[in-house]
Amino acid sequence: MTEYGRGRGPEPWHPEDPLYGDQGWTAHQTQQGQLPYGGDPQQQYPQEPQEQQYQQQYPAAYPQQPQYGEQQQYAQQQYTEQQHLQAQSQPQQPVYDSQGWDTGQGEYAAAAVQADPYVAADPYAQQTVVAYPGEAPDPYSTPEAYPPPQPPDRRHLEPEPDEAAEEEAGTPLLADDDGDEPPGRGSRRAGRSKGGKGRKQRSGAACLIAALVIVGVVGGGGYYGYTYLKDRFATAEDYAGEGSGETIDVEIPQGSTLTAMGNILKKAGVVASVEAFTTAANVNPKGKTIQPGVYPLKKKMSAAAAVTLMTDPTKLNVITVPEGKRNVEVYKAIDKRLGKPEGTTEEIAKREGKNLGLPAWAGNNQKLMDPLEGFLYPARYDISKDSTPESVLKQMVKNASDKYSELGIEGKAKELGLENPLQVVTVASLVNAEGKNHEDFRKMSEVIYNRLKKTNDVTNQKLEFDSTYNYIKGTSEINFSIKEARALDHPYNTHFVKGLPPGPIGNPGADALSATLDPDHGGWMFFVSVDGTTTTFTQTYDEHQKLVADFLERQKQKNGG
Repeated sequence: MTEYGRGRGPEPWHPEDPLYGDQGWTAHQTQQGQLPYGGDPQQQYPQEPQEQQYQQQYPAAYPQQPQYGEQQQYAQQQYTEQQHLQAQSQPQQPVYDSQGWDTGQGEYAAAAVQADPYVAADPYAQQTVVAYPGEAPDPYSTPEAYPPPQPPDRRHLEPEPDEAAEEEAGTPLLADDDGDEPPGRGSRRAGRSKGGKGRKQRSGAACLIAALVIVGVVGGGGYYGYTYLKDRFATAEDYAGEGSGETIDVEIPQGSTLTAMGNILKKAGVVASVEAFTTAANVNPKGKTIQPGVYPLKKKMSAAAAVTLMTDPTKLNVITVPEGKRNVEVYKAIDKRLGKPEGTTEEIAKREGKNLGLPAWAGNNQKLMDPLEGFLYPARYDISKDSTPESVLKQMVKNASDKYSELGIEGKAKELGLENPLQVVTVASLVNAEGKNHEDFRKMSEVIYNRLKKTNDVTNQKLEFDSTYNYIKGTSEINFSIKEARALDHPYNTHFVKGLPPGPIGNPGADALSATLDPDHGGWMFFVSVDGTTTTFTQTYDEHQKLVADFLERQKQKNGG
């Protein structure tokens, strides 16, 4: 049996096949002009001896005709021309059997007719020449044979049996058609090598592309899955200990989130990962209070150590100027933070005071103890390795000048009965030194303005503020001799001179400045701090004297007297 379910016998496999009924022949049944289905010329055979003898004896009965080879050549030429014309003008019509299958008869019949132009005149045109008696060739085993017809519902939908068997047997996706074949299938494969190879290569390429897509999807999904699980469950990378190596300054900008801080620290080599830092900050009770600024940190610190340092205000590499702080204390802080000898910044301030950015209306009074007093604006200043006393002072003066310009103190000085903007700053410095809170500041500014009035016959336009005497002395005492204070002749001693001192006695903050520009208007003239924390204001001198008596009694009891 062959691969299509038929034997090597003479009868075709289907009744409607164009060769159906072929009963085989012998070598004596030679056909003239018959062509196989593929269109190739038939193998040539010599005439029988008997026929040659008759031609010699009776030449008249056998007119001269072209030799068989010439006939064959002529027939082939006629067939070729006819085939081209029919291919262009007459499309072949399919022939269907009783079950609706395309038998391919029209295709094969047309091929048979085109192959032999003498088939109509030769009754033996349906016969085929073979090499051996009694054996008919298999019309489906030649290289040019047509494949057997397939049912309509199976055309181009699944691989043919031999291809399916090859794939099941483990044939490679891109196997070479020139490879070894199993016995009995070589001719069938050769007959469809042109079309089958292309289909097999395309099928293999499609499988390869599909495999690559699957690998890509699985690989990508695996990567993202691994990343998700790692981020969710894996312990964040972290260093151990307090760090090593040199100390570096790391600046945290204003408004930075914990994640932004972690990115800055990781980039600087301080912490190993952002996740470790944010986790440590969330665990630390003070972790969310980390302030912007410059921090002196070491490389390869544990996240917990970094958070602990950054939540300690004393570790922050900044200089903080509190409201009301005097310049001499600010100078010392700058020297300490920059590692300078004590007195370095103060000497620079006195020498370069006019070159540090003071406004035009400041620093012109020759009686000023410090031209920069009142212009080192209270705030926090970041310090870096490039910071110098000059650069820090310039930044402080600039901040003060910007704030005073923002408040418009130049235009409001006259409205408040003051001579110039410097006096506005001076009043604010006194308010900040004597008051305790914003409510005190507004009442304190009212006391100053009332005592400066020319109609003041109680204190005779003297302010009599202890803070001015302490400023001269460089102290902050509340228990000193009033008699000595009134006897000290000094421009800044308001117990001795009338009116305001030549300049500020400290650096007022925003609250003191706003209270100076907007006093209470309660008619306050006197005040006293009985317990050192609460300030009591009065309008008359008698009320004030009673409060002073109470204060002296408490001080006596405190001292054991």
